[in-house]
Amino acid sequence: MNVQIFGKSKCFDTKKAERYFKERNIKVQSIDLAKKGMSPGELRSVIQSVGSLDALVNGKHPDAPLLKYLAYEQDKLEKLLDDPRLLQTPIVRNGKKATIGYHPDVWKTWE
Repeated sequence: MNVQIFGKSKCFDTKKAERYFKERNIKVQSIDLAKKGMSPGELRSVIQSVGSLDALVNGKHPDAPLLKYLAYEQDKLEKLLDDPRLLQTPIVRNGKKATIGYHPDVWKTWE
């Protein structure tokens, strides 16, 4: 199992996700979105897994409503890459599978 957790250092759900895998002795690669962000390929892979770009958007971020006015998906993608704070966290990836938020019921099926 190759688990990556993209999150924010002060995000409670990110910490819970890291603890979930640590308690099960599963190695995790933690990536701080504020410092490192996501590559375009990683972001596309997550979007493909979860089904929509809109599912990734953190609705609590002040700029989130502005994304719906961008006409092209590529523009939305670039905005998310430029400002990773717009992403809902944690984003947990295991190969081609991914979840957004805290979903231990899904992660259990990955084991």
